Amino acid sequence: MTDLDVIRETITRETGKEPTGTPQAIGGGCINETFRLGNYFIKSNSPSRIDMFELEHLGLAALHDTATVKVPRPICSGVTRDRSYLVLEFLTLADSSSRAQEILGRQLADLHRATTDHFGWPRTNYIGTTSQPNTPSSSWVDFLRESRLGHMIRLAGECGFSFRGADTLLDNLDCFFEEPPPPSLLHGDLWGGNSGALTNGVPVIFDPAVYYGDREADLAMTQLFGGFNSSFYRAYQEAWPLPPGHELRTELYNLYHILNHSILFGGSYALQAQSMIDSLLQSL
Repeated sequence: MTDLDVIRETITRETGKEPTGTPQAIGGGCINETFRLGNYFIKSNSPSRIDMFELEHLGLAALHDTATVKVPRPICSGVTRDRSYLVLEFLTLADSSSRAQEILGRQLADLHRATTDHFGWPRTNYIGTTSQPNTPSSSWVDFLRESRLGHMIRLAGECGFSFRGADTLLDNLDCFFEEPPPPSLLHGDLWGGNSGALTNGVPVIFDPAVYYGDREADLAMTQLFGGFNSSFYRAYQEAWPLPPGHELRTELYNLYHILNHSILFGGSYALQAQSMIDSLLQSL
């Protein structure tokens, strides 16, 4: 039985209907191989990547269950002899209009109202291919210090990067918060490449790194690489206004992602991270 046969069989068992057609390769991914099979979008990688797929499955299911923002419905994940895989419903995406961006802003605010009594997530997951620890904590500042910024700074150190003032920043994170934020269910990796719209204008988000955290962290990342327009931000603010100080915290939260990029892609991002640390320290 080939890898494709195993995937077909698993889809059939999960859905009660065998997928039709031949696989069609889809480009654009930088981590996984991707293809379409009938009404399904399939990611595959080496067998060792199954944990990454299982955790994406869990994250998408958590987002899907909120009935707020549209996400690809996860179908199944598993391992063949040579590959691990994740099967999602196939969605045809189009350009995101100003109207779709407005809807996404409101729906993201609705998503962020999904809450729990702690920050974190039941399991360590991934931001890209980098581990993302989610040890539950009742304190957002402690979680941010240990499981986010401190974790990335330690990993960057293992790659040979050191950051002047990093310890001082970690010791003074509480200075950036007038009041503790509530734990919100986050997408966790919400840049423009992980957002789109269906042909009917319904917004879609995908490829999450889910956890419960400060909702501002999702909003901050939307500003890091572009892709979200004024309609999106205006609609979010109308649905759930951000508290004072969020502009400064945008840089604090995006430092996490720039540190990750220094680990994944190298030195120019490390220089950017140092500049961000310097700027944040000047604001203390």
